Amino acid sequence: MAKKQNRVQVILECTESRGQGVKGISRYVTVKNKKNTTERLEIKKYNPFLKKHTTHKEVK
Repeated sequence: MAKKQNRVQVILECTESRGQGVKGISRYVTVKNKKNTTERLEIKKYNPFLKKHTTHKEVK
């Protein structure tokens, strides 16, 4: 029998570049345990278009 998988792949998108109209959108792909972290992820990551660290939130 196969195990239930608790890890799911999620996409993180920059919140600052979305509202500024920058030429590119910074996105990262990661995995999370949906059983332990039910809320959406919010992580500081590097945005190469803005050339600084910004907050990235999980998109659906």
